[in-house]
Amino acid sequence: MSDPNRNVAPGLQQGMFDAESAVRRNPNVPLAARVRPERLNHVRGHANLLNEGGALSFFIEQGGTQSLILWGPPGSGKTTLASIVASATDAHFVTLSAVTNNIADLREEIANAENRISAGGHRTILFIDELHRFNRAQQDGLLPHVEAGTITLLGATTENPSFYLVAPLLSRCRVFQLSGLTEEDILSILRDAVERDVRLQKSIVIDDEELAVIANFASGDARIALNTLEAVHGIAVKRGEQDSVRKIEISDIQAAIQAPTMLYDRRGDYHYDTISAYIKSMRASDPDSALYWLARMLEAGEDPQFISRRLVIFASEDVGLGDPTALSMAVATQQATHFIGMPEARLPLAEATVYLSLANKSNSTYQAYRRAAEDARATPNSEVPLHLRNAETDLMRELGYGAGYVNPHDDVGDGNLSKNNRPDALMRNRYYRGEKD
Repeated sequence: MSDPNRNVAPGLQQGMFDAESAVRRNPNVPLAARVRPERLNHVRGHANLLNEGGALSFFIEQGGTQSLILWGPPGSGKTTLASIVASATDAHFVTLSAVTNNIADLREEIANAENRISAGGHRTILFIDELHRFNRAQQDGLLPHVEAGTITLLGATTENPSFYLVAPLLSRCRVFQLSGLTEEDILSILRDAVERDVRLQKSIVIDDEELAVIANFASGDARIALNTLEAVHGIAVKRGEQDSVRKIEISDIQAAIQAPTMLYDRRGDYHYDTISAYIKSMRASDPDSALYWLARMLEAGEDPQFISRRLVIFASEDVGLGDPTALSMAVATQQATHFIGMPEARLPLAEATVYLSLANKSNSTYQAYRRAAEDARATPNSEVPLHLRNAETDLMRELGYGAGYVNPHDDVGDGNLSKNNRPDALMRNRYYRGEKD
């Protein structure tokens, strides 16, 4: 009798990547897991990485021998790609989650990997989901074992690895960035799910028009789309007759969706990317785009005080002397935002956003300070010229403190006021170059 696991990679016999037949037999497994792609040509999106000759497809074809990090938003396919790596190699595949597993679990799996090597067995691919949640000590604990080849690390993270992973670990891994899926990608995934999943086939009929509503709602997250489709299925089954095939209506989808969830994280990349788009829209004198990004932040729950502080910075950095009243406007907005709170704070924030977008722009003082700061850092020990020093004592006067200084208020008007107000080596350097320079 043949071994049923003969053609199953060792890593598929346990963990989150169980054999597909076992997944389908479990009635509690979500739709997203039931229809998870098993081959690269079934994966939607990420064409630049997954097409023939793409960096990630080449990596998988080579058996995943190099450690890598999959970085992308929720529902972009990180876990799916990890499962495909598992099935494409004969390595022993082990999964951990940085949310639920600790350093003891990590040490145990590394010890197991060392034992496999000693016994002449398979190498180990260690998949760590939510890798950014491991602290520095846990990440440092991976370093020698990745370096020695005891494990091949496969990490998944929704956060920018540059900020959340220690540099030595990052230098030992290739990083693949996955973008959010397009609406057309999500629509294709939903069509595939309806065609492939037996439970859906037996109980519902749904047209592209309804699937498109779900795809639009999902905002690039395939998991949200599939979970919504499953919720729609449950609602339709409840309202239908037993053993009948139900036609999905828009009302079923509206009941499942309720309030949309915006893709935003007040401490993650979306936070910084959105505020960057907001600032750059104002800098480009584009009030409509700036208002859109302002609304995206406020409707997603961003702290209005954070936005008001950015307005104060923008008024000095980008508007500056182009409209000196802009700073007063921004400071008044910050005070008004603090005083009245949300939701009314949207109004002064919107007013300031439009005002600063339309204001004349000048970064002359910003650039002047930047040039002065470069010289200050380059000459930290340069002495203050003697004539600029206060002569507080007789000794200081004897040493030349204040000698030759002419108070502008006492100037007789001959236009010969000294401009020697910096260290001699810097006197030819010009920082403020005016609004027309």
